Amino acid sequence: MRGPLQEPGEKEGQEEGAAAASGCPAGVREAKKGLDADSDSDQETEGARKPGELGKDTLYLRSCRAYSVVPASCFLRQGSAPELSLRHRGLGPQGARALAHALTSNPCIKRLDLRDNGLCGAGAEALAGALSRSCSICDVDLSENRLGAEGAQAICAALAVSPAVQRLQLAGNGLEEQAAQCLAKLLLAHTGLKSLDLSYNQLNDQAGETLGPALAENTGLMELNVSWNHLRGLGAIAIARGLEANIFLRVLDISYNGCGDSGASAVGEALKTNNVLEELYMSNNRISAAGALSLGLGLRVNQTLRILAVSRNPMQSEGCSGVLKSVQANPQSALELLDFSDIQVNREFDDLASSVKVILPGLCIKMAARRVEYKKELLAIFTPSE
Repeated sequence: MRGPLQEPGEKEGQEEGAAAASGCPAGVREAKKGLDADSDSDQETEGARKPGELGKDTLYLRSCRAYSVVPASCFLRQGSAPELSLRHRGLGPQGARALAHALTSNPCIKRLDLRDNGLCGAGAEALAGALSRSCSICDVDLSENRLGAEGAQAICAALAVSPAVQRLQLAGNGLEEQAAQCLAKLLLAHTGLKSLDLSYNQLNDQAGETLGPALAENTGLMELNVSWNHLRGLGAIAIARGLEANIFLRVLDISYNGCGDSGASAVGEALKTNNVLEELYMSNNRISAAGALSLGLGLRVNQTLRILAVSRNPMQSEGCSGVLKSVQANPQSALELLDFSDIQVNREFDDLASSVKVILPGLCIKMAARRVEYKKELLAIFTPSE
């Protein structure tokens, strides 16, 4: 945590020491006194401040004093910069309350990054009020803040009435089935939301069954990240069915969920009719050769997918070859990258990949360096003859 902004001319390094020595309220008073007494000098030094920004600073300092928190000096130096980054500052709920009051008076901020600040549900509720009234903030990162269902509900309710936010990151917030309900409502109400990151949460099959239908009816979302959750079986199938009906989504990341063969099959069916998706990430999802073959059925007819990542799946050479043969059979395929990393393949797959490259010279096929048959041949060389 940094201390309050010091007056121009003071030595560097005194800022944090003064804050620690004086305590929170006294530090706030000193910073406010410095800004009020020498505001002309501040504007001369920084040069970029616009009329009204001093009022914003004063409002923030008063809020910090009211909530007994140390002001974030980088916010005081914000000026007219479009991005406010307060990552890892330990703001907590009280710091969020103080910040929320000042955000409403700063029309310059477009991107707000508060990742890892221990905001919890109470801090999210405080920020929700500011977000609902802001017409400028369009990119919000509230990842790793232990928001839970309470915080997610507050943020979703605020965004539902504020069309400004286009990108929302809620990764690593312990979101479960209850949070999925308000997220589904957000997908239905907020047509201006373009990107939603829900990775590293605890969204299970029930959550997937809630989000899937909302995804099907959503009109606007272009990027969805639900990687590193617990969407297995029915949850993955529900998301796939939502993808099948969606006509806006361009990027879907469902990696590290354990979707299995049933999920891969459902995605394959979705790819048969979906004509907008461009990037699909399904790494580490327990997809066997059978699931890969089902996924490949969609690739036989799909004409928009450019990137497909299925690395770290137990599909072996048979599954990789099945996917590649499906691409080979589709002359209208738009694929530019096939990622088979960390999957052992054999020589037959290499030969197939070479022939496909002749047909689709722009296709990049990413493979593991380890090949079983090559190892066997090397071992045979060093086997003593009888």
